[in-house]
Amino acid sequence: MSKKNKLDYTIFIIFSTFVILSFVLKFDQGIQVGKNFMLFAWDMIKILPPAFILIGLFEVWVKRETIEKNFGHTSGLKKYIWSILLAATTVGGTFVAFPVAHSLYQKGANFSAIFTYVSAASLLMIPMTIMEASILGLKFTLIRLGVSLPLVVFSAILLGNYLEKIKYDLPTKE
Repeated sequence: MSKKNKLDYTIFIIFSTFVILSFVLKFDQGIQVGKNFMLFAWDMIKILPPAFILIGLFEVWVKRETIEKNFGHTSGLKKYIWSILLAATTVGGTFVAFPVAHSLYQKGANFSAIFTYVSAASLLMIPMTIMEASILGLKFTLIRLGVSLPLVVFSAILLGNYLEKIKYDLPTKE
């Protein structure tokens, strides 16, 4: 077992011990931490399995050529539009966005398209945008999107160009 795995297990054991002792000793803050952790864990259990099934189907059903054509180096402005549309339909936030981004990368997507997708996934989820418009108003939402999306695309282009210039490649698992 590697040092990192030992550290991860040690931290988890310490956390679990703290939560259990908090319930035994009636330590309110520790009990609240345990309840919040279980609520978060339950949400992840409900979201992640269906999301990973869909990501697996995406891996199998979507051809590399399709990704290269629509998200690759030669796709021009189209890659940003597709990235934003894909991000808007992503459910599960960044928990799902990063595995999808990895899949896009493996299938030949351009760095700037991937950065646009990941950034837009946390910025433009359709349910969140609808709720925001109903609470803060449509004008506010449109202004926020009108300012944010061009900045996301611009920064994605800068970062993507930089990483391509230095010939960056994602590290592989050892």
